[in-house]
Amino acid sequence: MGYFNSFSEFLDMGGHALYVWLSYAITLGIFILNLLSLWFKKRAFFKLAKRQTKREQRSL
Repeated sequence: MGYFNSFSEFLDMGGHALYVWLSYAITLGIFILNLLSLWFKKRAFFKLAKRQTKREQRSL
């Protein structure tokens, strides 16, 4: 496993596990929030475009 002799040593990260795994968790959380934000904005954009298209078709 390279630097670590066992999986438990890998998880412990030489005594720095709290900082290492917390930084991974925060990074993953921010990444997921960015993806969700993009998904909600895309959804809102298409709802608005659909509404505007219907409104324009009614006015013709």
